[in-house]
Amino acid sequence: MSGAKHRVTPEHTRWKLPGEWRRVDGHRESLELEQERQEHRLTMALAKVVHDRRVALGLSVAELASRIGLSRATVERIEGSDVVVTLALLTRLASGLDASLRFAVDAHGATVSLVGEEQTRV
Repeated sequence: MSGAKHRVTPEHTRWKLPGEWRRVDGHRESLELEQERQEHRLTMALAKVVHDRRVALGLSVAELASRIGLSRATVERIEGSDVVVTLALLTRLASGLDASLRFAVDAHGATVSLVGEEQTRV
């Protein structure tokens, strides 16, 4: 076997990776690593809401790209959570998807949503 180690835990015996041991043993990751994971989760959430809204509007990737003045490849990267998000990009996405983009951040984490303009007008 490669460098895998065996460890017995009170609830189950199995092969575990060192990262799994730390989670089972109550080890906390560094604040920096926790923040990186949170940023990644937010980027993935944004990718999903952009994709879902685009599909709900019946737009192709190319049509959305044309609406917001970006390349098709960039839109694919956004939907693949492989892009650094800026306020300018968020503004373009919200406009191109006829929606309001909402981020909610609190002590328990963060959420992202796109709400169609037709739902936000009074």
